[in-house]
Formats: sequence, C-alpha cells, structure tokens
Amino acid sequence: MKNMTANWMMLGLVVALAACHSAAAPEYKPVAHERQYQFARVVQQPLSGSIRLPGTLEAFQKVSIYPRVNGFVSRIMVDRGSRVKKGQVLLVLEAPEITQQYYAAQSKYIQARAMFAASKDNYERTIATADETPGTISAHDLELSKARMLGDSALMNSEQANFRARGVMRDYLTVTAPFDGVITERNIHPGALVGPDTKVGDKPMLMLEQEDKLRLVLQVPEIYSGQLMGPSMVNFSVNAMPGKVFKGAVSREAGTLNDRYRSEAVEVDVANTSRELKPGMYAEITMPVNGSAAALVVPASAVVMSTERKYVIVVKDHRTQWVDVQEGNHHNDSTEVFGNLKAGDEVLVNATDEIKDGIAIH
Repeated sequence: MKNMTANWMMLGLVVALAACHSAAAPEYKPVAHERQYQFARVVQQPLSGSIRLPGTLEAFQKVSIYPRVNGFVSRIMVDRGSRVKKGQVLLVLEAPEITQQYYAAQSKYIQARAMFAASKDNYERTIATADETPGTISAHDLELSKARMLGDSALMNSEQANFRARGVMRDYLTVTAPFDGVITERNIHPGALVGPDTKVGDKPMLMLEQEDKLRLVLQVPEIYSGQLMGPSMVNFSVNAMPGKVFKGAVSREAGTLNDRYRSEAVEVDVANTSRELKPGMYAEITMPVNGSAAALVVPASAVVMSTERKYVIVVKDHRTQWVDVQEGNHHNDSTEVFGNLKAGDEVLVNATDEIKDGIAIH
C-alpha cells in the first residue's frame, strides 16, 4: 500500500515538472521583412547599338535566258555548272527562213543603193550641163531629176533599215552570255524547237547567275528603319558554316516600307571571290543602328513583359503606376523605351508582375 502511494506521488511530480517546462518555453513568431526596391531615373538620350536580323543571299545578277526567235537548237556549248564570260557563245539555233530573209533584204538594199547612185549621178550631170549652157535644160527637167534622186535616196534608206533589222534577227540565233557568271540551269537539248511562244514547261533555256559577288537582302523593321547608319560594314554568319563570320557593305536602301510587313528592304554587297557562299543561303546579320533622339533610356530589368502587355513601373507620390512602352535599341543592361514617360521619372529597377498597379511604395 505504501509502495502504490509512493508511485502516485512520483507520477504527479513528473507531470508538474513537465507543465512548468512547457510554460517557460519561448513562442517563435514570423518576422515580416519589408521588400527593398531600387529606383532609376529615366534619361533621354539616343542609345546606339546593333540588331540581329535574318537575311537571304542572292546572286548579284541573275537572268533567265529565253529564245527571241523561233528555231531548232543546233548546238549547246554549256551545261549546268559551266563558268562563262561576257559575250561567250552559249548555244546556237537554226532557222533557215530567217537566214534567207536576211540575204533577200541584203539584195534589195544593194539594188536600192545602186539606183540611188545612178539617179544622183544623173542629177549632178544635169545641173552641170544647165550651168555650162543656159537654156539647154528646162527647169521642169531639173525638178524631175532632183525628185527622182530624192525618191531613190528614201528607198535606199528604207531597204537599209530592213536589212539591218534582218541582221539583228539573224544574230538572235546565236545566244551569248550578258555577263560573267555560272550556268545554274539547263532545260533544253539539241534538236528541241524553241521560240517566244514555245516554252519548255515554262522554264528558261538556261539560267545564268553571277556568284563572285552577292546581294544580302534583309528586311529592317519600321522601328529601326530611321536609325540605319547609311553605308557601313556589317557582320553576318550563315547556318551552313557555323562559327565563321563574313563581312559586307550596306549599299542600297529601298527608301519605302513594305505594306505587308511594315519593313524596309536593305541590300548588302558581299564579295565572294572564293565562291564559298552560295545564293539562297540564309544568314544572320548584325547591323549597327543609331539611337532615336526622342528615345528614353531605362535599365533593361525595369521592363516587364507579360502575355498581354509590356510596361515599366513608375513611382509617383510613393505609388506604383504601370506605363505601357515599346522597346527600341538594347545596349548592355540599358534599353530604349517609347511611351507616356518623360525624362526624370523614377522607375523600379527590379520590376516584376507581382508588383501591382496603384500600391504604396516606401
């Protein structure tokens, strides 16, 4: 009985000690940390930089060669991949009727020229006789002689023009290269009938392209079209040769915007004497641009981009205000913005979409 009483007393002492320990334990409460904000002032100044744009390499000169006259293909001196010089014969056509018309026109011209020579000699003799012996030749005969000479002269000039035209038509039977280049297509073979109205699957006889000099054509967005630095050197790379950088000179600007894409076409001349670049390759161009004088510059981290809008957070009277902007040039950690801002406004540097519009900032 005494042992049981002792046990109960020990149990009560343990419970009392536990209660005392529990009451003495400190209470841990979360401490609220106020968020730290960084501010930056909006600065008005042009921000020069560069933009990367896609482009396409094209042959500097490219021509589809079609027949000018009807005829049969007699000889072809070139094939796909042939390098040709300006004036080099590419192919020869046969058209016997054109050749015969040329010789017929030549005969008529020679005949008309002989008639004019005779009438001119007769008129000169008549004038000489009338001067030596006045009254032997009437004025009417003199006028007839002069009129015959003028008529024969006009006929000779007409036949000469016809003869030259037939000669040009005959020259069309021999097709020559208009410039130095490479034959990239051949769609005919000897014996084929060709002509202006006879097409081989709507394809040209030959395709000639200049490859030692190329055009790099790119479309500059409207926002950058007024910031181009004019004639300048640009760097570009092509997907076919990663890691290799090429250079070219900006040579031409369209001066107008494409109605569909709202962009301006710009051409870069590229020397390609080694011919490692090919027309049709896609390129990535790094183009220098001048900043806009009306641009406002803010830190790049101050621009918030969401699925619906792009904005900066301006702080006025300790309250946030979302201001929609459009971005311009980028350089290091700065960016141009255009919107309802003015120089001297304060914007949040560490802006995020978690900072709502109209909240108090201290």
